[in-house]
Amino acid sequence: MEQEVEDTMAYVAQHEFHDFPDRQQETRIHTTVAQGLVQQLADLGVEQAYGVSGGAIALVFDALVESRSIELHHFRHEAGAAFSAAEAHFASQKPTVVFATTGPGILNVLTGMTAAKWDGAKVILISGSTSAPQRGRWATQESSSYTLPQDALYTKGPIFDFAVRMEHASELPEVMRRLALGLSRPGGFVAHVSIPMSVLSGRVDFQRRGPRAMVAPPTVAREEIEYCANLLSQSPFAIWVGFGATRAARLVRKLVERSGAKVFCSPRGKGIVSEDHPQFLGVTGLGGHESVTEHMVQRKPDWVLVLGTRLGEATSFWDNDLLPAKGFIHVDLDPEVPGVSYPDARTIGIQAEIGLFLEALLAYFPERSSNVLPGPKPQHEEPFPEAVAGRGPVRPQMLMKAIQRQVIQGSDALVLAECGNSFAWCNHYLRFQTPGRYRVSTLFGSMGHCAAGVVGAALARGGKALAVVGDGSMLMNSEISSAAKYRAQAIWVVLNDGGYAMCQNGHDALGLSSEELDFPCVDFAQLARSMGAEGVIVENEDDLDAALRQAMAASGPFVVDVRIDPREPSPLLKRFESLIKQGTSKNVAGWET
Repeated sequence: MEQEVEDTMAYVAQHEFHDFPDRQQETRIHTTVAQGLVQQLADLGVEQAYGVSGGAIALVFDALVESRSIELHHFRHEAGAAFSAAEAHFASQKPTVVFATTGPGILNVLTGMTAAKWDGAKVILISGSTSAPQRGRWATQESSSYTLPQDALYTKGPIFDFAVRMEHASELPEVMRRLALGLSRPGGFVAHVSIPMSVLSGRVDFQRRGPRAMVAPPTVAREEIEYCANLLSQSPFAIWVGFGATRAARLVRKLVERSGAKVFCSPRGKGIVSEDHPQFLGVTGLGGHESVTEHMVQRKPDWVLVLGTRLGEATSFWDNDLLPAKGFIHVDLDPEVPGVSYPDARTIGIQAEIGLFLEALLAYFPERSSNVLPGPKPQHEEPFPEAVAGRGPVRPQMLMKAIQRQVIQGSDALVLAECGNSFAWCNHYLRFQTPGRYRVSTLFGSMGHCAAGVVGAALARGGKALAVVGDGSMLMNSEISSAAKYRAQAIWVVLNDGGYAMCQNGHDALGLSSEELDFPCVDFAQLARSMGAEGVIVENEDDLDAALRQAMAASGPFVVDVRIDPREPSPLLKRFESLIKQGTSKNVAGWET
């Protein structure tokens, strides 16, 4: 037990839950609000800023240009900038900044900021605001209570964890204190600070120091740990792991091996436990594996320990076949999460930081348990089709096989999968052995997220990041031009089938018309070259490996335009079944059957 306590203290020290020490000697600063804001953002650990400039934000833009601590990336669209800022956070584990001007600038950025919020990123939006004397007088791109909704933009709510419109320079120290506090907490933090030009140009006198924040993560009482340990040690259980457990991956693996429990993951949890591990069952949700459902039906465990996933539709489809015999033990930082997705199932909610919970729980699992679920390891790996020389158009399964070989096994590149058929193919076929190499945005699921976000991921990690995207998403928001300007090592692998394939598949499955869901085929390789990137077209399966090797060897952005066979059905049947269930209320947890 003493060793486990020491391990817990080591875990806290390693992950620095109060990670804003002084970075310099305290210095009295007299400067403009814009310059002081940028200096303080750097003190908070911000190293990258993304956005589109405009008149109302010009002073912040200028301060960012002059900053020696923050790299400025000027993008082509505010949404693309926000998507890149979110992915830059996940790639670097550091807070990032988005900047936008008034009016359309603020509204354009909201989709990306909402995605950042839903995904749990740490991103601060700095926006311009119309100065008080000009409000209500039809100022160009006016942002005020006369023109924009105040509750959504300038108050804490569904989009922002903290939001404020500064009206005086003297507010800056308090605003920075609140930002430091929010960033110090475990989990995500999305903030909005809107500042009028008249305030940005004002002078401020403040004591510059590395903002200090001391926030301890929620811990669990010994009695709760003992109760959970007794339940889990008395009968077989399974572990359902998601993205929120990424930082505790080592402890998750230790519990899996000591307890003998079977484990499966959400799409965002791929790699937390190696997908080659003998106790790994597969992936649930979008593009997931039937082996998980089969195991839960045929060898149903008494309990399922849920770590780091909300069990939303993209993870569970609210499928009653995934219910354990007795109930869930659900660990989450947010006490409102446990029990929401399966309201009729017994759920023991534990509010705690997952790593601290596991460190304490492991004291009750000193060696391998005898309560191992029976049966051989399920064959969750679906075999790839046989290669056919010269075959074209390309089957997506064969593209996944080439990505697995050339990118996942052949490099340390980060892989992102865009919403739609792209992440269905990736979730189903790609295999990861370590955490932090795969990113999907299954919650908000905005088209264009990864098509733009891959640029921020590549810039933040200073290395390769590859996004698998649909042609529809690529046309919506790709930021190739931004990648070319900054020589980001971003790679786009485009599933080019001349239409919105996921929508077409869904309409067909639901018996609806799929007219108007196609569009003229685009030459994305030529489009890339026109913007200063490189590109290649792949029309048959024999050329996949060579094209990916060429992309991985490139020193700048690269587009691999893969002409996909649209006749191959994607592994999205569960999603379509879920939509049908939502219409018929069949087998959906919490609904009448």
